[in-house]
This record gives sequence, C-alpha cells and structure tokens, in this order.
Amino acid sequence: MKITIVGAGYVGLVTGACLAAIGHDVVVVDRDGPKIAALRRGVMPIYEAGLDRLVAETAAAGRLSFETSLAPAVATSQAVFICVGTPPRPADGHADLASVYAVAAEIAQALAGFTLVVTKSTVPVGTGDEVEAIIREVAPDARVAVVSNPEFLREGVAIADFMRPDRIVVGGEDDGALGLMAALYAPITDAGSPLVTTNRRTAELIKYAANCFLALKITYINEIANLCEEVGADVEDVSRGIGLDSRIGAKFLKAGPGFGGSCFPKDMLALMKTAQDHGVPLRSVETAVAVNDARKGEMVRKIIRAAGGSVQGKSIAVLGLTFKPDTDDMRSAASLIILPRLIKAGASIRAYDPAGMAHAAPLLPGVVMAASALEAAEGADLAVLVTEWAEFSTLDLGALGRVLKNPLLVDLRNLFDPLAAERSGLRYVSVGRGDSPEAMPLTGHQPFAAMQQKLLAVS
Repeated sequence: MKITIVGAGYVGLVTGACLAAIGHDVVVVDRDGPKIAALRRGVMPIYEAGLDRLVAETAAAGRLSFETSLAPAVATSQAVFICVGTPPRPADGHADLASVYAVAAEIAQALAGFTLVVTKSTVPVGTGDEVEAIIREVAPDARVAVVSNPEFLREGVAIADFMRPDRIVVGGEDDGALGLMAALYAPITDAGSPLVTTNRRTAELIKYAANCFLALKITYINEIANLCEEVGADVEDVSRGIGLDSRIGAKFLKAGPGFGGSCFPKDMLALMKTAQDHGVPLRSVETAVAVNDARKGEMVRKIIRAAGGSVQGKSIAVLGLTFKPDTDDMRSAASLIILPRLIKAGASIRAYDPAGMAHAAPLLPGVVMAASALEAAEGADLAVLVTEWAEFSTLDLGALGRVLKNPLLVDLRNLFDPLAAERSGLRYVSVGRGDSPEAMPLTGHQPFAAMQQKLLAVS
C-alpha cells in the first residue's frame, strides 16, 4: 500500500519506518527542510534504539523516502497518516489541535481518488469528526474515509511496540475503511497481535483512558511508598506482592519521582478538560495530576534531609536527566523540577546522562554537564540518581563512594540493592524502603535492610 506520513517527529518517524519494514511504500513528509535533509543522510532527529538501522534498511530497499512537499505524496497515496504534535494549550491544558486541523485542510486540497485519512496523533474525543468536516468543506466531492488509529509507543522500545503490540486499535464509521486498515496491518495481526475495531470516538478515548490508568498506577504506588517509609515496610516487596495478582499486574508499580514524558502529563490534562467540558469531572485523574506534581517537591525534600537538612554550598552529582532511560526526551522530566529547586536551595550541580545532555543543557542553566557518572561525582558532597539507565546499574559503587567527598547516594528509582550499596561504603537512601533518614518504623519493627542483614547473618 502507498502511504504518506505527515510529521517526522517521534510517532511519525517510527510509524513510517515500521510500515515500510512490513512491506508498504512510505513517504514521510515534514516542512522542516533541515530535518528532512538529515533523515536522507541517515541522521535521526531523536534517540531511539534501532531506529537509525531500520530507516537505513527500508530506505535502501526503496520503501521509505522523505519529502518536504505534501501534495504530491498525498495525490499518489491510498492512506495518509496525520502524525503531528498535539501539545497542551497553556491556558487550559486542552490539546492544541491547530496542526492537526491545518494538515487536514492541506490534505483535502491534494486528494485524488479514494483515500484513507488516519489520525495517529493523540487527539481528544470528537477530533476525527472535525477532521472529516474540514476535509468535506475544502473538498466536498472527495472520496475519503477518516479513521482513528491511536499510537501506543513507549520511548526506548517503540519499534518493538509497533511490530509486536499488545493491540492495534482502529476506529471508523465505514466498514470498507476498517477493512483496508485491517489489510494494512495484516503482517502484524497475522503474527498474533489483536486488532480492536470500534467507532471513531471510542478509539480516540481508548488512548487517553489507557494512559491515564497507567499514570494512576504510578501515582498510587508512590503514595504507598510514602506510607512504607513511615511504617518500616519495603515498597519493592509491596509492588511485587500486589503485582503478582493477575487482576492488578506488575507493570507501572515502580516507586520513584513521578511520571513525566510526552504522553502521560498532557494526556491527563486533555482528558480532564474533555470530561469537564461534558460535565463529567474525573476526580481520580485530577487527584493523580496534583499528587504527581507534588511528588517532585517531595523528592527535593528527601534529598535535602539526606544531606543533613541543607544543601547550601554543597555540590551534588546527578545521574540521569531524561524522563526515562533509553531516550533523549526531556519533556516533563523530573530533573527539570528537582534540579532548579536544589540550585535555588544553594546547591551546585554537575550531571551526567548517557543520551540527554544536549537537550537538557539549555533547559537547565547553571547545571554543569560531565562526561561520565564518576566525573560528575568527583568531589561532590552527595550523588542523586534521577533516571535509571542500565549503564548506572553496573556502576562500581565502591568507586563512586571513593570519588565522592561524602559517600552518600540518594536513589530516587530504587535501582540499587541497599545491602550492596552499604557494603560498598555508601550511605544509601532510596524510596519507600525504610532506609531514609526520615523513616520512623513502628515500635517493635525494624527497617527492611537491618532485618535482611540479620537474616543473612543467621543463615
């Protein structure tokens, strides 16, 4: 099938490369001339494992190309995917659909023959209706079907998510269009991934409902982590214990500094606004947003308490800046809140991230970027792990303790084993595991680390 992808951002580029990989003829269109020129040279605008190789392979096979002009590509395509950004509006948090609507009008002007217009961007309920209305207004005689096909790509594993998804969701009002979408995805569904077909508005809502539910799980386990610190329990064991319940599941039950990234924060705001507009406020989602916003401040206070009550004049080594590992994405990253507040409290910061420093540097003025974790830690009063990159999991904790002025490690992701950290000579503070300075176990109870040490000594 001949396909045009509008937008060479994260979703558009991954979608285009993967559709080309399963056999379609794909043109990715973007008005950013330098970006398209770079893509033609094989230079990726984003960090995503395996994407450069997949783009190179499909381009060499003649199934993937890059252009700046939309009309010629649309005129020869059977399907056109809208993959442009829908950032939150500053005024009310609702998704800004200006780019989606502008692209819809431009597509309408170039249509020739029956065409599927596929909304891949994350959009509020009813956007597909507006897209279709715009196309009908601009090109009343156009033979077109508008469908919703939300993306469920996780940064860092986006290619695997596209090729082996938990499900593919397609929403439309035309059975013929749904049939064409089924044929388009046949190489993937034939391998076992289920195809969920529904009406357009339901498909649009599925995306928001899914992301908000996952964000609720993260918010919940973070609040449980706070309780664990007060009662001397271990949130890692709590997560494991409840996650083994098939009704709950283990994913997104990892305590930390809260969720960030390009999806959860903006999708929750957009869903809240949609619900409020229809007189159906979502109290659980509203609370989760407030709790997650406050979470970063709690992490700042945890770091300051671990440092003895003040970071004035102290040097802090920060390990990890991106909102999650395996991406260079800084959108809504916890570091963007935590680090400026530590600087405001009087700290100086030297940071290292395996992929995100180029994007982070202009967003974090005053933060010095280092070439490695140990360089960041050299002479620092304490180290703080913010993003759980795999590179850090193999860090020599003994070496870390030796280069620090004071051997203190605050682990906001519970990446390290407390006993291993302590054996390396570090004073170790994590999240929800009873090892924090502020943890006050109930009378007769012992912190998890101390209990485990005693058990090991006996055995």
